[in-house]
Amino acid sequence: MKLKVDRSALGFFGIAITFYVITQTLISLGVLNDFWMTLLRFGAVLAMVSLGLNLIYGFNGQFSLGQYGFYAIGAYSAADVTYRWTQLHSASGLVVLLLGVAFTGLFFLGVGNLLKRLPRMDTLSAFGLYVIGTILAGLLAVLLGKLFIPPITKLLLFIPEAIAAQIVFLFAVLLAGVLTAEVAFLFGLPVLALGSDYFGIATLGLTIIVKVLLDNSDTMFGFQEMKGARGMVGIPQLSSWFWVFLFLMLMILIARNLLHSSYGRAIISVREDEIAAKSMGIDVTHYKTLTFIMGSTFAGLAGGIYAHINGFLHPDIFNFIKSFDPLIIVVFGGLGSITGTIAAAFGIYMVLEGVLRLILPQGFETWRYVIYPMLLLVMMLLRPKGLFGTFEVPFLRQLLPPPLRKSPGSLENDHKVISPVLPTSEGG
Repeated sequence: MKLKVDRSALGFFGIAITFYVITQTLISLGVLNDFWMTLLRFGAVLAMVSLGLNLIYGFNGQFSLGQYGFYAIGAYSAADVTYRWTQLHSASGLVVLLLGVAFTGLFFLGVGNLLKRLPRMDTLSAFGLYVIGTILAGLLAVLLGKLFIPPITKLLLFIPEAIAAQIVFLFAVLLAGVLTAEVAFLFGLPVLALGSDYFGIATLGLTIIVKVLLDNSDTMFGFQEMKGARGMVGIPQLSSWFWVFLFLMLMILIARNLLHSSYGRAIISVREDEIAAKSMGIDVTHYKTLTFIMGSTFAGLAGGIYAHINGFLHPDIFNFIKSFDPLIIVVFGGLGSITGTIAAAFGIYMVLEGVLRLILPQGFETWRYVIYPMLLLVMMLLRPKGLFGTFEVPFLRQLLPPPLRKSPGSLENDHKVISPVLPTSEGG
């Protein structure tokens, strides 16, 4: 039995692992200082957020400006979990968030099964049922959390401190992603029926709402540790280069496998022609919802990673102006190109916050915000389809299946000429 090795996959993972090893070696030797290391991690996080938007906008055709809203939800929810553990030595945040997302998911399944029996229920009524289920799930998580918080805290305290912190961090990031997915599902129920421009305005409104709620998180919701508009401090800096690289690679692989599946072909067909997709029996609403949830989950996971890089969060980081950054990266790299999104995210962030900041004279650093849009303008004039267009590296490129090869016997049968049977003289 011969083991077939995909050369494109071997090359992709070989280059990725080599890049990680070289970077980690430079960090260990002190060649890459904290400044460039922070920029590299921020670039990777921005690539995660932009990759999620590329799924929504580049591959599915939904114009969205809500990525930074979900980015903020993921960042603050993960930060609250790790803050409570490292500063208060309590697993309350972890337990309540875990129970909350679990109960919410169960309520969503229950409401979904109920709606299948009531197919005539309108969208807003269904949305109301989901909201009631979410509120009940939150209350139930808080009540039952009081029973589970002490034993879980004692269990984690038995583990060495450094290992326990990494476990809590990993669960915090993953649960932040699940929470973001549930919020995206809830938000998408009444909004995904809107057209592209209206959908974009609605998602922009979500980003503004999230920012305002974070400004008042300490007074409205009682999260004193978030400190509202003053900014949250004391978050453990646990997002090492290993975790950042690992999550980026996982998101690339998930996006690649999704797009290469039958789901991915359906998602792209909705972008190309929604009416034609409907006529072919594709459930357009289902695939829009799926893509929106996946892209928002990427933003939530990226937010959880981002919160633990500098150890500080402020609502102004997630204002609606910043929500255009992933859109710029997706368009600059090329709509519908994973390779272009990753390259543009790293390139723009390293040039804007790294190269230009260093080469400009002292006192003229803000001029990078003039040079940067000028470069974008020139780029859009010269290459309207983006830096990479629709180009993908071989591993990420979707190849057509090879043609079916017939056996030699079948080829002979296909080319065999059947002569007509002529009547004999005897048969008249």
